[in-house]
Amino acid sequence: MKLREIVEKLPLKVLTGQERLDTEVKGGYTSDLLSDVMANSKGGNLWITLQTHQNIIAVAKLRDLAGIIIVNNRKPDEETLQKAKAENVPLLSTEETAFRITGKLYDLISSQN
Repeated sequence: MKLREIVEKLPLKVLTGQERLDTEVKGGYTSDLLSDVMANSKGGNLWITLQTHQNIIAVAKLRDLAGIIIVNNRKPDEETLQKAKAENVPLLSTEETAFRITGKLYDLISSQN
């Protein structure tokens, strides 16, 4: 499923990475521990987290993630936004909790298979 479809159906706010909305999303990974994401996420996953600091961008690049969803209406600081733009990482936000957005993402991706 394309990231653009997920953004439209959930709906999510696109903070950065509009030019990468045609990226194929292969699954999701929900965690707030960077070390856990580095060890267990897979390329093409959409990462769900409440973290907003710029280290999340480095982890997304390292693991070749499709993008990051920041939950609970949290706002990344300007440095994080600038790093996401520079690294071309889709950064998305939602008012939903991690639990709810994970379930919705699971339902969307599962319905495609």
